[in-house]
Amino acid sequence: MKKLVVVFAIVACSLAALSSSAIAKSTCSSLDTRDCLLPWPNNHFTVKDPHTATGLRVDLNADLMPKNIGGIPAFPADINHSDGFGPGSGMLTYVEGLDLAKTGAVPITNIGAYMAKNAPIVVIDALTGKRQMIWAETDSNPDSEARTSGLLMIHPAVNLREGRRYIVALRNLKDSSGATIPAGAAFKSLRDGGRGGSGSLGGAQDYNSIFASLKKAGIDRRSLYLAWDFTVASESNLTERALAMRNEAFAALGDKTMADQKVQGSAPKFTIDATTDYTAAENANTARRVEGTLTIPCYLNTVNCTPGGTFTYRAQKGSRTAWIPKQNGTMTAKFYCSIPRAALTNPGRPVVYGHGLLGNPRESFGDSNQAISQTYDIVFCATREIGMADEDALNAITVLGDMSKFASFPDRLQQGMLNGLMLGRAMLHKQGFAANPAFQNGSGQSMINTAKVFYNGNSQGGIQGPAITALAPDFTRSVLGVPGMNYSLLLPRSVDFDEYEAFFKPAYPSRLTRQILLNVVQNLWDRGEGNGYALHTTDNPLPNTPKHQVLLEAVVGDHQVAQVAAQNLARTVGAVGRRPGADADRTYDKVQLYGIRTSGPASASRYVLFDSGPIRTVDGKVIGTNVPPIGDIAPHLGQDPHGLFDIKRGEQASAFFDGRFLDVCPAGRPCRLSSWAY
Repeated sequence: MKKLVVVFAIVACSLAALSSSAIAKSTCSSLDTRDCLLPWPNNHFTVKDPHTATGLRVDLNADLMPKNIGGIPAFPADINHSDGFGPGSGMLTYVEGLDLAKTGAVPITNIGAYMAKNAPIVVIDALTGKRQMIWAETDSNPDSEARTSGLLMIHPAVNLREGRRYIVALRNLKDSSGATIPAGAAFKSLRDGGRGGSGSLGGAQDYNSIFASLKKAGIDRRSLYLAWDFTVASESNLTERALAMRNEAFAALGDKTMADQKVQGSAPKFTIDATTDYTAAENANTARRVEGTLTIPCYLNTVNCTPGGTFTYRAQKGSRTAWIPKQNGTMTAKFYCSIPRAALTNPGRPVVYGHGLLGNPRESFGDSNQAISQTYDIVFCATREIGMADEDALNAITVLGDMSKFASFPDRLQQGMLNGLMLGRAMLHKQGFAANPAFQNGSGQSMINTAKVFYNGNSQGGIQGPAITALAPDFTRSVLGVPGMNYSLLLPRSVDFDEYEAFFKPAYPSRLTRQILLNVVQNLWDRGEGNGYALHTTDNPLPNTPKHQVLLEAVVGDHQVAQVAAQNLARTVGAVGRRPGADADRTYDKVQLYGIRTSGPASASRYVLFDSGPIRTVDGKVIGTNVPPIGDIAPHLGQDPHGLFDIKRGEQASAFFDGRFLDVCPAGRPCRLSSWAY
């Protein structure tokens, strides 16, 4: 194994800004002896810091972190730049012998039960005293030797408010016999007023406040098995890196006022590398393919922003500690565009395309995209979603073997989002692609309609979609196919992770350790995926950014992006759910689309669930899939509906780009894909 190298480049000015109270001092939590980092997330692992937006700073160190088989602590030092924890991260603790059914905890099948008066597992907003929408589960894939079946995972069903403090309370927990599980010694002492019973266990955690808040919420202190608090990171801390990169890159073009949606300044620099024309006989849908290269500011510390690079931060003026990446020259990003035959006579609508997991932008040339492109006169252009593109696969394997290197993932993802935004500007700018002969017909007329630009991402592009949309100055309507958010929730439920866990497990043999690590590094991942931006994807825009609307198209039993993660996203962005969601026997939900809006204006964000039907054999081929498993298990049976194409989904997307929701399914009935007849 390579010797650990921690790159923690903080300029002297930023170090001086940290108060003496922010010196690292965290120790293991005494509340859960199963693992040093449990319960997680936890204000025990923070210190007070007056220079952050929340007044706190995450305070981890190598001594607290699990080690890989090479003895390297899984400590990505950049996590201590966080002023809180993720808005959608799971809340974890270990409860020996826990039986959730006997306990009566809120299950994924009945999320509405979170409001039950005597709910045994609750999460409370410390400011308002209100319960938060959650569900609870134990690990469905425990390692027998690690006895992880007692790992309790509490998931927000809608993202928590940024900068807010939350209290997790567990009470009257039961084992399989129905007996009440007693509290651990450390918490029992706090709860019952013994030594340390009214103070702090360390960090910024204050049990006086915790118990007072629980009392106001009507929770009997004597009934508690465990309680702890944590603070969600601030909006600025989650988004300031990507936002600063966007602002600087667009200002260099001559555009500093992006909320007004007026294209100002020059277009990004680009070159055309190749064009390929097709006759109608050769390709009935596509008239021309264009390949080229964009020149974009690079913010990673590797030449040309190659995989494995991370941010270097620059000094900031003012009292607040801000983490702003420093530009390191420029990078070249390949782009690929597909021009439909329809655009030869009627300029096509430009759409930035987001490709799949560890894929590449040539996916935009796929048959289904070509059919949509021609049918609805759309010009698709794509660039790599670097960070999780094909050329990042080796770095992904490296990171899974040494999680101390994890910052290279979200940092490069943020660079990738900037690349996508610059591609959008090149498509929209009248002196960009539209002015180049490669995008003009034989009469010299542009084949791109520069009135508006849009975004369409699928799979990884749908997971990245809430983030790039939240940052977008140019496109305000995005279609996200088979989307979701929060990788710590997604990965254990995805067949795609099977291959990569083969590299993760040997490095960290304990399933418990792997589950904890996924949730810990979510703090960093939030900066580069939808989970950290979803609260600002639609009607609550980021600074100097317009409002947006999204269409979410999910599928029942998705094998790759969990259906539940799409529903969490729908709640968080305020999408209106198309009802009914699914046939009664094709869902495990007691109340379908619980917590998802029931109505809104025609232009509102939407969530639509499609279904390929149950497993069956047609013409000797197995098609259809089961309802998704209940638990953190990847579906494997039947035909994965994740990539199934249906032209009516394209029709719905096209209408959404035009500013309206077109219901392409029979009124009052669920949406079935064409392979499953009504």
